[in-house]
Amino acid sequence: MREVVIKALLVDPSNNSPVVLLKDRKSQKALPIWIGDAEAISIAFGLQSEDFPRPLTHALMKEMLEDLRASVERVVIKEVKDGTYFASIFVKDAEGGLLEFDARPSDSLALSLRAGCPIFIADAVFDAAAIESPFAEEDEFQEFVEEDLDLKEFRRRRGEGSAKNN
Repeated sequence: MREVVIKALLVDPSNNSPVVLLKDRKSQKALPIWIGDAEAISIAFGLQSEDFPRPLTHALMKEMLEDLRASVERVVIKEVKDGTYFASIFVKDAEGGLLEFDARPSDSLALSLRAGCPIFIADAVFDAAAIESPFAEEDEFQEFVEEDLDLKEFRRRRGEGSAKNN
């Protein structure tokens, strides 16, 4: 399993679909996942640590878990089938037991931002869908994301059509 970070939230210019870019912590590989507009907004708010007078869905989930003396331990993107990613949210309950909940990757990522928990991707998923980035330094990665990232190339290489509710 590989630990990743949310490196960027982008828009695919070919269809105006949001894409979240997950970067491996120990390599220069990155994995794009196409997501819906509402999910992208929630992830963007989480990236900006934006608080609202009343909690939005993922903040509410976090508050509910905390009130139940539970915590999000980690999220895992565990498989991809026909271009659709599947994830799990792992929650430690008040007695210390670990519960696994099936979830969309986009919801898992939005909740992980609020809970401050790690994000993992199964090796098989990462190996099948990630690309090697053409840079060595962190500032080069940011420049690549902002100026040179070709999302159409990601799709072509993965043989994927449009996003499927990830």
